[in-house]
Formats: sequence, C-alpha cells, structure tokens
Amino acid sequence: MIDETFLTTEEVLEYLQVNLRTVYRLIKAGKIPAVRVGRQWRFRKRDIDAWLDSQRPRTARTAPAPAAPRPSTLARPRVLVVDDEASIRDLLAKTLALAEYDVDVVPDGRSALERMRLYPYDLLIIDLKMPGMDGLSVIREAKRYKADLPVIIITGYSTEASAIEAVNLGVAGYLTKPFRVPQVLAAAAKALGE
Repeated sequence: MIDETFLTTEEVLEYLQVNLRTVYRLIKAGKIPAVRVGRQWRFRKRDIDAWLDSQRPRTARTAPAPAAPRPSTLARPRVLVVDDEASIRDLLAKTLALAEYDVDVVPDGRSALERMRLYPYDLLIIDLKMPGMDGLSVIREAKRYKADLPVIIITGYSTEASAIEAVNLGVAGYLTKPFRVPQVLAAAAKALGE
C-alpha cells in the first residue's frame, strides 16, 4: 500500500519553514504539486519530500568543479553561504533554495575565496567568526574580485567595532544570530534589489 499522506497548507508552512507567499510561488511555478479541495490546498507529502531532495544544496568539493556558470540573464541569483556551523549552512541553503536562489555553501573563508575565483556570485552571506580566516577578511578579498558584490553578515558575536567595519566595507545587511527565516529572505531580496 502506498503512503498517501496529505498535508494542509499550514502543515507545509511548518514542514518547510517558509512563508505563505513562498509556498504560493512554488505552486504557481509548478515546483510542488498541490490539489485544491474546496477553498484549501492539499499537498502529497511524498511530492514535497521529492522536491526537497531535488533542492539539496551543492557543497564545495575538491573533486572536479561543476559546469561553467550559466549566463546571468537566465540564471537565478547565485548565492554563496559561508559559515562554519553545518546547521546554519543547511538552514540558509534550504531557505534560499525554496525562494528560488541558486545556492552554494562552504565551511570557511579560504574555501569561499576559492569558489569566488571560479564562479561569479550575486550575493555573499557570511559569518564573522570562523576558524582560520574571519568574515571581514573574506569580505575585503571578495571585494577585490567584485567591488559591487552585495554582502550580508550573519553573526552571533556582534561588536560595535565589527559593525562599523562592516558598514565601511559596504555590506548590504547585518543579521545577528539567532535570526528568523523571513529576515534572511528580506535581507537577500533587498541586497539584490528585488
């Protein structure tokens, strides 16, 4: 017997940890199938899970690099997430992928700079405190590759000095942990001029 578990809209919002607008965008784009029952939407859980599996973020590897980047006019905005905490990387990757961003994740500053040498990014989301190279150092280097690269800082260790330096570096957003998913999506949209 096939498991035909159906979810309500509210259950999908909780399951995916996204807002109602994002769910409607996904339905309209045909990303997640939905069935209208009266005035309500119903979603097959296995369809949601299959879609989630297809959205798993690509992680940076030392193996062969992915194919050349697509032309920016056709591509979704490309975002690089840099954080040493796997849970934060996964949350941001899932959130941004659901909002139809093309997401790469790396665990440290050196890996981030290597990725930025290989691929053009539309947005950098980076933690300040990481082992090895800190976030501000990565931002300074990243601005050498692309001076107008929008940057969003996420940090659990906000200081006045780091906030001032971030402003001087021209960051587009500064979020303190713990942050909420809508804050990240709003900051990303604002940074990209959406």
